[in-house]
Amino acid sequence: MKAVLCETLGPPETLVVRDLPDPAPGPGEVAVTVAAAALNFFDSLIIRGKYQFKPDLPFSPGAEFSGTVSAVGEGVSGFSAGDKVIGYGGWGACREIVVAPAGKLVRVPDTIDLEQAAGLIVTYGTTLHALADRAKLRPGETLAVLGAAGGAGAAAVEIGKIMGARVIAVASSPEKLAFCRSIGADETIDYSREDLKTRLKELTGGKGVDVVYDPVGGEHAEAALRATAWEGRYLVIGFAAGEIPKIPLNLVLLKGCDVLGVFWGKFTEVDPEGDRANTRQLLDWMAEGKLSVAVHARYAMEETAEALGAIERREVKGKVLIVP
Repeated sequence: MKAVLCETLGPPETLVVRDLPDPAPGPGEVAVTVAAAALNFFDSLIIRGKYQFKPDLPFSPGAEFSGTVSAVGEGVSGFSAGDKVIGYGGWGACREIVVAPAGKLVRVPDTIDLEQAAGLIVTYGTTLHALADRAKLRPGETLAVLGAAGGAGAAAVEIGKIMGARVIAVASSPEKLAFCRSIGADETIDYSREDLKTRLKELTGGKGVDVVYDPVGGEHAEAALRATAWEGRYLVIGFAAGEIPKIPLNLVLLKGCDVLGVFWGKFTEVDPEGDRANTRQLLDWMAEGKLSVAVHARYAMEETAEALGAIERREVKGKVLIVP
């Protein structure tokens, strides 16, 4: 099989494609022929050794994938050859065959396209955990999504609408905001041209937003927090801007608001049943036509560096897929 490998920590250009022996599943494992692997911003950190998870070299990037079961190991029940599945491994998905523990896989209904399903687990799983489990978003509330055109942001726009929120999408260009409107955003703010705090206040009649979803961090975080409503919830998703903001705690006191950390990877370990229930909910929404994963582009394995570069430059609208 072919695999994209990180053999030396560094930028995307250091990745290589190698031929490796086809792997066989061990006890409790399942071999999956990959239909597509999805990339996320943190893949650019993992290959540099700058993420909280540091796999041994060499490894493949790509935390999530979809495909068809090709073989099952001893003791595996619930899966058989030919089943359509999606899976999460933290890394290792950018290859033609992935071997994963059976507990990391979820069956996919035949009506769902495998390429779309490939991008469902990480950003959409993170977002459903954030909005439902952490923020407890309620119908009729206002949700502001920073970096709304990226993979995580687009997921928040879509899921926020499904959950009945009024969604304000925040992004950095008219093109990105047009994309946000196309996937359901009610209002948009271009924070390269408009003052974020002022516009959020204006769009909520001075009340402020009930929930802020922030996968970006950086200079706009404090402005978004200042625009939250009384007893608002600020979701810390990640730091795509590269800067971890310093939040004045007096704002939290004065607004009676909550700053909530969202570490989906840890959630999958601590509450695997809760995570699987969320994944099944996402698949149900997709099967019902309520949820459609927006795919920015599909790349060959040899183009993985180009794909990660587009993510790093924040050119991406939706999900980026590697298709073997």
